[in-house]
Amino acid sequence: MPRYTAEQFIKAIPGTGGAITPIAERVGCNWHTAKDWIEKHATVKKAFEAERHRVTDKARYNVVKAIVKDEDLQTSKWWLQVMDNEFKPKQQIEHTGDLPVIREVLVRMPDADADNLDDE
Repeated sequence: MPRYTAEQFIKAIPGTGGAITPIAERVGCNWHTAKDWIEKHATVKKAFEAERHRVTDKARYNVVKAIVKDEDLQTSKWWLQVMDNEFKPKQQIEHTGDLPVIREVLVRMPDADADNLDDE
């Protein structure tokens, strides 16, 4: 049975985006072994989380850049729906018996061209 070190996993993490499969491939172990090392070893987990945060931060930057530089309306709508509490879909829970019924209230963002709006 091969022995691995935390250093092997830590060196394998950069550039993976926090995906376990490429980490396992770089170390030469199976997916479950890599997952176990990430979960059970604090130094490996810290490196794994740092990689995920790095990629998330880069993705945020790309979204903001698309909105600010390109004036990307679709990305702007998505940002508001995901990141801004005022525009997030709201849920209403209604108790009508043994099980609660969840009704989703959608907030619609107007299209750039108001002539293309569908009547509901």
